[in-house]
Amino acid sequence: MKQLTKAEEEVMQLLWKIEKGNVAAILDELPEPKPAYNTVSTIVRILEDKGFVSHDKVGKGHVYFPLMKKEEYSNQRLNTLMDGYFQGSFSSMVSFFMKKNDISLKELEEIMKNVKDKEQ
Repeated sequence: MKQLTKAEEEVMQLLWKIEKGNVAAILDELPEPKPAYNTVSTIVRILEDKGFVSHDKVGKGHVYFPLMKKEEYSNQRLNTLMDGYFQGSFSSMVSFFMKKNDISLKELEEIMKNVKDKEQ
């Protein structure tokens, strides 16, 4: 999977949120100060080249939509993080985040309960 820059990921987050939109619709969702229209247009075309986005031609314009689901992208990014920094060990990654974020055992138990609930 190709990596996204911070700006590309920000635009993808917005496309996942709005599901479909032209460049103006994406720009409307961006916080102030807003980038130039051409900047957003360029980022969307890069996302299209990378295979993350496609478009439908509507009149003279394009309506863009994500090709990859947010969950799929998140899963791939998490696996890359886990493989790159934690030698593929989920327990090492959880341990790291527990130490860095000062997570209590009670909070960890809650997290585990939520995971088990979603499995059922």
